[in-house]
Amino acid sequence: MAGDERQRPNLVFETVPGRTLQDNPLRDPASRIMPVYLPPGYDGTKRFPVIYLLAGFASTGVSFMNFSFGRPTVPEMVDTMIREGAMQEAIVAMPDCMTRYGGSQYVDSTATGPYETYLTEEIIPFVDNRFLTLADNRHRAIAGKSSGGFGALRLGMRHPGLFSAVACHSGDMGFELCYRPNFPAAARTLERHGGSIASFFGNWESLDKKPRGEFALLDAMAMAAAYSPDPSKLPPENMHLPFDIRTCDLVPEVWERWLEFDPLVMIGQEHHREALGSLGALFLDCGSQDEYNLQFGLRKFSDRLTSAGIGHCCEEFPDTHADTSYRYRRSLPLLAASIAP
Repeated sequence: MAGDERQRPNLVFETVPGRTLQDNPLRDPASRIMPVYLPPGYDGTKRFPVIYLLAGFASTGVSFMNFSFGRPTVPEMVDTMIREGAMQEAIVAMPDCMTRYGGSQYVDSTATGPYETYLTEEIIPFVDNRFLTLADNRHRAIAGKSSGGFGALRLGMRHPGLFSAVACHSGDMGFELCYRPNFPAAARTLERHGGSIASFFGNWESLDKKPRGEFALLDAMAMAAAYSPDPSKLPPENMHLPFDIRTCDLVPEVWERWLEFDPLVMIGQEHHREALGSLGALFLDCGSQDEYNLQFGLRKFSDRLTSAGIGHCCEEFPDTHADTSYRYRRSLPLLAASIAP
């Protein structure tokens, strides 16, 4: 039993007040539970660097604790790597940025709430005040997968003074290929509900078992709430969808708003390239069989980094989009080494 105890990750579950999220448009809880992994050497005297780990769409920080037979949880994986000397010690904070729509994309939006501000101005100071951290951007990294990878990469570009290392696993990019192919399915679902987002969403929330075939519309709603909010309307219709419901043609002025968030577009701006160039470590990867075509966006993004002379590690691996948390074995040791004192 004592041996088992020694191998159990040291996890604490902190309640973040969420002052930033008070009175958010969706009336989502402001107070959130955030799991925080503390390394074996955390004894109350020594300070440690911090990795912020962002969950994917429809997930929260607690999702990293999900048990799956035959596979360790992410905290178990991190703890084993540290104990075996494969990763330097670091605190890992796993915030909750969930919304009723399935996720926030870690951006500030009038449709969902100020989740970028919540992360950068509330979560980070909270962690630095609550734990013995090395409270400097040189000792702070951010990582995530899917929507979390998008969030990590975008925040790294927008807040170079906060992070010095970034890992993006299968992150949303190349919106033409990763989002647009799902619009016909979303439009068909919306038609079945009489073209009413309110009708669809009210039904969706009432069901104990959510229909998988309607997920494309929920995903489009969440992205629209993040990228093209409409503050003149009440939830759940407080967004502009980027496609015409009848023809599925793009609505150009809305689609342009979406593209402003695309990392492939953002990297075209000099200040974002400078932010990426200032990082001590930049890790990118994607499965070569990704169902959302993210491998193609990754290749373009990596090419643009190379053209700009920005050092990075880019990898593809033979897998799809789901169940790839084992890839944190590649990124987290690199980030920990980069932000180590």
